[in-house]
Amino acid sequence: MYEPSQLRTFLAVAQTLSFTRAARRLGVRQSTVSQHVRRLEEATGRPLFTRDTHSVELTEDGEAMLGFARSILQAHERAAAFFAGTRLRGRLRFGASEDFVATRLPEILESFRRAHPEVDLELTVELSGTLQARLAAGRLDLILAKRGVGAGDDGGTLVWSDVLVWIGAPGLRVDPDRPVPLIVYPPPGITRARALAALEAEGRAWRIACTSSSLSANVAAARAGLGVMAHTRGLMPPGLVPVPARSGLPELGGVEFVLRHGRRGGAAQEAADALAEAILEGGDGLRRAD
Repeated sequence: MYEPSQLRTFLAVAQTLSFTRAARRLGVRQSTVSQHVRRLEEATGRPLFTRDTHSVELTEDGEAMLGFARSILQAHERAAAFFAGTRLRGRLRFGASEDFVATRLPEILESFRRAHPEVDLELTVELSGTLQARLAAGRLDLILAKRGVGAGDDGGTLVWSDVLVWIGAPGLRVDPDRPVPLIVYPPPGITRARALAALEAEGRAWRIACTSSSLSANVAAARAGLGVMAHTRGLMPPGLVPVPARSGLPELGGVEFVLRHGRRGGAAQEAADALAEAILEGGDGLRRAD
């Protein structure tokens, strides 16, 4: 009933909230993306997106279609692999930013392992900057990491875009006359660099209240009211809230989450391609922690 190509296009638009970026990701014309979405909406008899010249948003039916689309595509790929008689094998070294620990990434990895039981999947959880360095050194085959918007074309495939915001414990007050207490990752943390650069650009004094490479440790410090931290809006940990605008903290700008491949080739490349496709199809779930 629903064409896999149309479902893949739907997921690309849902994750990027842009017909243009979806077309770039899929390597097709924007008119093809529009055609696929239109045909899928005709098949469902429901509008899946609301769109105008400035924005694209999922409708309630579009939100419902996300889960169906992922399930249909996963079943389609398992059936195709079974009847084609091809089975992925080998060792796949995958690195992910700790931002994704509380998202549905574990579900995606579990589904991948069920579909490809002969792939030895090794997971590394680290800071994005560390993952980039290990990929460049040939120690990882695929990474899911964040980068600043406008960082240039590093060969990565965009999963989705978001913005960084200041977050802290509910009721936390930031005194404008005192240094901003910061909870940060150690270098080469991207959010650390962005926070310090934004504060220094405005001449705002700051001090380090807590530093840890562990997201759970930083979140615990923030919940205890030790300070504020820069974090992705779509991955905000439970128990923390955006710092009110009246605190006068500077804007932090956008952030992109991308997939980047290593250069090992062979079976590892095939496995990395399959996992990257699974992440792209389930990418919306990465920013929707339950």
